[in-house]
Amino acid sequence: MDETLYKNVEDADRGIMFADRAAGFAQAYAPGRVLHILCVSGGMSFTLNDVRYNVGPHDYVILPDAALASDFTESADAAATVMSLSEEFVTSLALRSNYGIIGHLALLQNPVMRLSDGDFATCREALDTLRRRMADSGGHQFRDEMLGHLLMAHILDLYDIHARGRRREDVTERTQDLLRRFIALLYQGEYTAHRDLDYYASRLCVTPHHLSDVCRKVSGKPASFWIERFTVNGIKRMLGRKDMTLGNVAERFNFQSLSYFSRYVQKRLGMPPSRYRKDRT
Repeated sequence: MDETLYKNVEDADRGIMFADRAAGFAQAYAPGRVLHILCVSGGMSFTLNDVRYNVGPHDYVILPDAALASDFTESADAAATVMSLSEEFVTSLALRSNYGIIGHLALLQNPVMRLSDGDFATCREALDTLRRRMADSGGHQFRDEMLGHLLMAHILDLYDIHARGRRREDVTERTQDLLRRFIALLYQGEYTAHRDLDYYASRLCVTPHHLSDVCRKVSGKPASFWIERFTVNGIKRMLGRKDMTLGNVAERFNFQSLSYFSRYVQKRLGMPPSRYRKDRT
């Protein structure tokens, strides 16, 4: 990566980071972090869950985990505001809206929002304000709180933009908490050892039927879909590592045998793991 392209990366104790380019920055600075990209001009693209997304001016991209996306490319005239957030910083905002988990699951399926002229202006102003106030060296005595509230206001605007394009679901606090804990288990990597719905239901003290119904109501997909989505994404990332044999990957994901692992991959990716690795390395 050409470091000179990212010499203006701004870092607020790594809670919030800003840059002007997505390609390179996403892999170098943002793995495991929430990534926001507001495309101002030109174009860019990336791959998420084997889908290639093309992004143009007035598109807003939100990746709940930048590590899930790959192959970022940009046109020569691309300009964007890129904001990377640590999960700890986002959690510290303690947003009370129950739309967060709904939006999160939706963004895992399609991370690109097309903004109207008015929404684009609102988002650009919010990001520019955050970036300017973050770079202010005036010694604001309540700097963290101030930045947190500015970010909270922006996130609530994004909730509003996203929700306007969807049928609003009434989600109780109990349902919100259940879904948050379920997705947290997946982000923690439980899928590497457990692909059985019963395991997650037991950990969450609910029935498998209830967990699937709740997931389906909020995201349109059952719980098994999300378990498999995280598992397949994890396998693809491991297959991209040259230091791991197919046997190592199968063992890491708790498959009983290499042949069982190969059948699992063949069914879900349409090719055996050896071919998937060859095609992508």
